[in-house]
Amino acid sequence: MDLHKNISKIVLILAMLFTFGACKSTKSITGGEANARLSTKNIINAHYTNQPKFKTLRGRIKIDYANGDDSQGVNVSLRMEKDKVIWMSAPLGVVKAHITPKKVSFYNKLQNEYFDGDFSYLSDLLGTELDFDKVQNLLLGNAVLDLRNEKFNSEVYNGNYQLKPKKARELFKILFQLEPKNFKIAAQEISQPENARQLTAKYTYQDISGSVFPDEVKIFAEEAGDLTTIDLSFRNLELNKPMSFPYKVPKGYDKITLK
Repeated sequence: MDLHKNISKIVLILAMLFTFGACKSTKSITGGEANARLSTKNIINAHYTNQPKFKTLRGRIKIDYANGDDSQGVNVSLRMEKDKVIWMSAPLGVVKAHITPKKVSFYNKLQNEYFDGDFSYLSDLLGTELDFDKVQNLLLGNAVLDLRNEKFNSEVYNGNYQLKPKKARELFKILFQLEPKNFKIAAQEISQPENARQLTAKYTYQDISGSVFPDEVKIFAEEAGDLTTIDLSFRNLELNKPMSFPYKVPKGYDKITLK
C-alpha cells in the first residue's frame, strides 16, 4: 500500500477510533484469578469503579493497518483533552487530524485535500453505530456500551469474566470479557449476523505509575468476509501536561468525501 496515497484513510479511521485516554484509577479494585461465585452485579460495579480520571494526555502510537493485501505501519503523535478534543499528527505533519464529539476533520498536505464529517463513515466501516463516547470507551479498555443499562448473565471463560445479555437483541449481538486482575475489558465484540458484520477489540495492559493503561489494542472489523485489522501500540504516555491543539486547514485545499 502506498502510504502517501492511503494515509488519509488510515488517519481518518484512527482519528475517529482514537479517543484514547489514560486510566487513572481511584479506589481501584484488583483481584487474581476469576471467582465463579462473584455476582454479575459486583463484576459490573468493579468495572466502573476503575473508570479513567485525567484531563489531558499526550504520547505516541505505533499503528499497523491491514486490509487484504494492503498493509502499512506508521507512528502518530497524539494530544488529547478528555471528552473535548483529540489532535493527531502523522510524521512531518503530512496529515493532521482534529476531532471533537461533533466533528472529525483532517487535512493531507501531499494531496492538498481535507475532510470534515461525523462518525457515520466509521459506523459504516466497522458495521455498528458509533459515537464519541462509545469510541472513547473502546480505546480506554472500557465496555463500549453501558453495562448498567442491561441485565447480563456471567460466567468464567478462559480465565476471564464473560458477560452476555439475558435478553437477545434483535439487530445485533454483544459479548464482553473482563480481566479478573483489574476488571478492565479483555475483549469485546459487537456483531450483526444478518449483515455479516462484526467488530472485535482485544486488549493487553501496562502499569504506568500505578495506573492501568491499554498497552496493545487489536481491532478486527469484518463485513461480508472483508477483514480490516488495526493494531495500536501506545508509548511514552504523559498525563495532565499543559498543551495546545493547533489546527487550521490550509487555503486552497479541496474538500473530499470518503465512501
